[in-house]
Amino acid sequence: MSSETNTNSLKPFSTMQLLNFCLGFFGLQFAWQMRIILSGPVTEGLGASPLLFGLIWLAGPVTGMLVQPIIGELSDKTHTIFGKRRPYLFAGALFASLALWAFPNSAFIWDKIAATFHLPALAFGGLIIAAIMIWVIDACVNAAQGPYRALVPDLVPQEQHSLANAYLSFAIGLGSVVAAGTAPFLKYVCNYQMSIEAQFIMAALAFSLAMLWTCITIKEHRTQKQAVKEETAVEEKEPQPSFIKKVVDFFKSSPEVGKICTLQLFTWIGIMSLFIFFTQYAIHTVFGVPDLTTATEDVKALYTDKISQATNFSSICFAIQNLICFLVSIPIGLLSTKFGNKKVHFISLLTLAFTFVGMGVYTTNTAFILICMAIAGIGWASILALPFAMLSQFIQKGSEGSVMGIFNIFIAGPQVLVCTLLAWFISQCAYEMQEGINYHWEYAFFIGAITLVIAAVITNLIKEKN
Repeated sequence: MSSETNTNSLKPFSTMQLLNFCLGFFGLQFAWQMRIILSGPVTEGLGASPLLFGLIWLAGPVTGMLVQPIIGELSDKTHTIFGKRRPYLFAGALFASLALWAFPNSAFIWDKIAATFHLPALAFGGLIIAAIMIWVIDACVNAAQGPYRALVPDLVPQEQHSLANAYLSFAIGLGSVVAAGTAPFLKYVCNYQMSIEAQFIMAALAFSLAMLWTCITIKEHRTQKQAVKEETAVEEKEPQPSFIKKVVDFFKSSPEVGKICTLQLFTWIGIMSLFIFFTQYAIHTVFGVPDLTTATEDVKALYTDKISQATNFSSICFAIQNLICFLVSIPIGLLSTKFGNKKVHFISLLTLAFTFVGMGVYTTNTAFILICMAIAGIGWASILALPFAMLSQFIQKGSEGSVMGIFNIFIAGPQVLVCTLLAWFISQCAYEMQEGINYHWEYAFFIGAITLVIAAVITNLIKEKN
């Protein structure tokens, strides 16, 4: 049974099959969205400055660059009774769920550790535990995400790749809407303020249960190696190319691959400027809360209500952004099938850049910011689907996991720049308030807008296959 025969024999997915296929990604994004929205308030409450906050965020890109290529390579070579990808999906969800519970309880966990082992008092003990939990969460999310993306070329026919990736965007949007919208909904409709700890427990349950459902219901096809092993036990396995060779072959496959990778690099500098700093922007710039990292408990108490209002506003903004992503993800897949991936993606990126500029200029107009975040959902839906669809045209059969791991370097790498250089830049842009100092968090959006325009220009230069 040849790889080509396997590829050609894949049956088209029905709408219900595509919806079921993307359910695990719903849980993954649910957990990731909660980490995006609430990691800032948790770590700032433990004493993290803007630069230290950015350095803690390094967990995402560093684990992405290390974990996804390694796990992708391993999953390509994994042959178990549970399949190639499913063991990594389940393990990633399980350990991430444990860390999601521990993260908001970091101070409590540190106090218990210090008391048990008679450790000396350490002001940043809770922050150290929180940083470790962030690294565990991000490593496990990356361990699940790469193999999950690889299921698209594994199981879905080539002509449905754009649509399948659009359904993953659909799941990401829906997961983000539910994750971000639950606490504000309970507050404004039921007058109940959900605690941060409760929100993280909700995320842990969503991730583990949704991924478990995917592992149970998605059946991976027999791989060529498994088929040969069943038919004859005496044939020796053909030598597999090394990971380095796969990297070289990946870039040699077409000049368009380099363009797509460069497109991702600039795109993710832009989008992570929003994701990493938006909640802090809402708290400190939109609602005018001064920096509280060195404030006394009495001063922090003065701003408790404003911080709750700001985090709820941030959650609403992300919920609206991802609601639009949820609504337009499948239409974007259909439009790209008709007009081409790059045309749709080019327009989406430019639209996203304009919303960044708007939020950077109108920093206290909450209604306008909500509108900008809604429009940004169009660009986010495109980012989640179309670059992967463009790349899938150049993936050789048998290297799907490795390629997705390599490609993730151009998603994770830019985040390192945002977490370090951009976080440092913001930390240098302090200004005095009556109650203390604050920072120009909105500057992140101007830099993000520039990189998104560059990404749009690169998109227009890509030559797609017919």
